[in-house]
Amino acid sequence: MNIVDARTRPLRNVRISVIDQCNLRCNYCMPKEVFDRDYTYLQPQQLLSFQEIERLTRIFASLGVEKIRLTGGEPLMRKGLPELIERLLLVNGIQDVSLTTNGILLGVYAERLKRAGLKRINVSLDSLNAATHDQMNGRYFPLEKVLASIEKAANLGLKIKVNMVVQKGINDADILPMAAYCLDKGYTLRFIEYMDVGNTNRWDLAQVMPSKEILQLLEQSWTLEPVTQMITGDVAKRYRYAGTKQEVGFISSVTEAFCADCNRARISADGKLYTCLFATTGTDIKAVLRNGSDEEVRGLLSGIWQNRHDRYSEERGANVRARSKIEMSYIGG
Repeated sequence: MNIVDARTRPLRNVRISVIDQCNLRCNYCMPKEVFDRDYTYLQPQQLLSFQEIERLTRIFASLGVEKIRLTGGEPLMRKGLPELIERLLLVNGIQDVSLTTNGILLGVYAERLKRAGLKRINVSLDSLNAATHDQMNGRYFPLEKVLASIEKAANLGLKIKVNMVVQKGINDADILPMAAYCLDKGYTLRFIEYMDVGNTNRWDLAQVMPSKEILQLLEQSWTLEPVTQMITGDVAKRYRYAGTKQEVGFISSVTEAFCADCNRARISADGKLYTCLFATTGTDIKAVLRNGSDEEVRGLLSGIWQNRHDRYSEERGANVRARSKIEMSYIGG
């Protein structure tokens, strides 16, 4: 069974947050002024269990979902995560399971993740300058340890994709060094425009560096060729370094909306379904998941998706920007 929403977009990807906690305080996601020692996080019993996530994944797969990405918070803070990955990879219909991490715990878990069957990892890394790295993530975890963890995972055969959120005037000087580093290491790099997710990151349009400007900057040093074979629902515009198979991509939610092709849903760590990264509310599916049949859960998911109209980035303006939105740390990036 394959379902489509009110704008005929299929459901193919689901991002599942396994925990709302993180060991960093990135200013565009969990600013430390808000997420301080007094902030109240979810209690263990409020989180979806691994059994519930596995069951939910099976039901999603029956509706046409092919890809699962595990997010947080920082997902590697959830005890036993490799076990969950191993279980999800056995679900019929799921073609890919990936993980987004800040890399701090990656070195500790890399071998276990590989043994569990994980093939690729997205690592959030916004600067190769130690001072800028600390400034943006709000903590002082040594940058060299993060880089060593990424390299350890790559040496084990895990495919690495680096996500760099660019904020003009903060880390835009790191664009070329990051591109050169990823090209040398063989990592796929994604430049992400600074987005107005949530309400606590003090988003300012003036700090958004358009992807077109980043591309023009790269083209001063390398010849880039557009990748014409795009994957349906792929949010990144992809380019290849001429003469290589190495790619770089751009996620341009602010300047080039991709709502028309969006085929992903998000599940928060406490079991709410969100149909847009910029959603104001979600639907609590945990009660039905814990007390209802598979058919009841499937019917709930189908109904939510089939009534989906979201297109925030296409509508972005003063009126929609002013509305209250769910924090990125709550539903993943």
